[in-house]
This record gives sequence, C-alpha cells and structure tokens, in this order.
Amino acid sequence: MNNTDFWKSIETIVTDGFTPEGLQKLDHYAELFINGRLVYQRFSPFEQHGCAAGGPTHVIASLLAGAETAADRAAAPDGNDFKAEVKRGTQQAERIERWARAVGCWTESIDDSLTKQLGEQIAEGGEAKVYDHGATLVKAIGLDYFIQPILALDRISLHNAYFPETTLTVLGFGRTADGEFKIIVEQPFVEGTHVSDKEIADYMHKMGFELHNPRNWTYSTPDIYLSDMHDENVIKSREGNIFVVDCDIRINTPELKTGGTRTMTTEIKIS
Repeated sequence: MNNTDFWKSIETIVTDGFTPEGLQKLDHYAELFINGRLVYQRFSPFEQHGCAAGGPTHVIASLLAGAETAADRAAAPDGNDFKAEVKRGTQQAERIERWARAVGCWTESIDDSLTKQLGEQIAEGGEAKVYDHGATLVKAIGLDYFIQPILALDRISLHNAYFPETTLTVLGFGRTADGEFKIIVEQPFVEGTHVSDKEIADYMHKMGFELHNPRNWTYSTPDIYLSDMHDENVIKSREGNIFVVDCDIRINTPELKTGGTRTMTTEIKIS
C-alpha cells in the first residue's frame, strides 16, 4: 500500500461512517504504527515512538486528524487562510468525535463528567483543566493554542518523545457544555518544588535547546519549538531531577520564526 492508497483508505472509513470493518482497519493501522511498520514521516522515528507512547487512541486520532479529505481540500485550497484553518480544525474535530463516539471514548459535558468522576479540578492553565486521580493527573486539554486538533495531538507526541518521564496517555475526547472540543489525557503525578529560570535554561541547554525569547520562556532547535517553560510547568523532585509536566511544544517550521527548518507532511510508508 502506497501513501495515496493509505489516505484513500482512511477517507473511505470516514465517509462510510466508521463501520465495524472500518474500525477494525483503523485498529490494524494503529498496530502497524506502534510496531514501526507504518512510518509516519511527519515525525522522526524518535518522535513517532512518542506518538505511540500516547496509546492506540492517540495514534488513531492523529491519523484521522492528518487525513486530508475532500472536504478539507475544499475548505483550505491554499492552506494559509486563517478562516480556512479554523474550518479545517472544525472538520478534524468532528471526524475524531464521530470515531470516538463509535468506539466509546467520547465524553459529553466533559467538565461535569470529570468533576463527578474525580472531584473538583485542582488546577487550570491557559488550555487545560487538571483533576487529581491519585498516582496520576487527568487533564482536559483544549485547542486554544492550536486551533487544529492535529497540532494539539502533535504536541502530545512531541512531549512524550522529549519528556518521557511525564508521558501523556490519551484516554478519549469530549466537549464542554459550550461545545469546546477537548482531549482527555492522563499523566503521572510528580511531587516536587519550583525550579529557577537558570536551572530550566541549564536543563534545556543540556538537551540541545537554545533560549530564543526569555519573555515567554521559548527555546528551540531547528527541529523543535518549545515555549511556556516556566516554573509552573517544570518541577524538581526531591532527588534533584527535573521534570517537564507541561509546555507548548511543536514541530519547528520556518513560520514560527525561531530558526526552524522542518516542513509539515503526512507522508506514510508501510512495510
């Protein structure tokens, strides 16, 4: 199966309404992806492992978000218009929702549901609400910073690749009472203390990142854009180990203006 045939297969699964046969095929593609036989060239091999670490639900959602259907092509022929980007994001979210409903990983009125299951939220950031789940945290992540689900799902893949100690596992999806699309993830709880900006900078430099903009704690390499690296998102354990629990991490394209050299692609190779 070549790249064109693969994405035609995904489009058929979507347009057929996620039949049992289609769902079985998606599960098979996820298995190939996790085993490394389906290579998603959007990521390096290292980053694809990070996507796989998010679990089969994350892998399938990432493929569905990356599928450029006929409706997507009609929405954004030039790929640059903001309104078209919003429309494409809406289509990606609707596609994931239809699949998530079909397989039972969809949550209605997500804030109320998570509060009933886990109690009141313990923290809230610019895009996520956080709930205590004992040894783990459950987060409901929105699209505020990303618009398109594919970019929010990329963020999870990249976080898992670069910060595997705090891997994000995708549990499912849902919407708030106001209709806002959310990704539900689980993450290990790490107890620790605040970290100074210098300690964060030293940690990032050891990883090969250079400080690009101290005002919004942005670091970069030619491959990766990383911001929001402040002391609420990075903690130090009792043993002195640094853990990144939250950040804005992206594939670093030239458009981000931080020395990025990557290009977005959805090319697939299957062995």
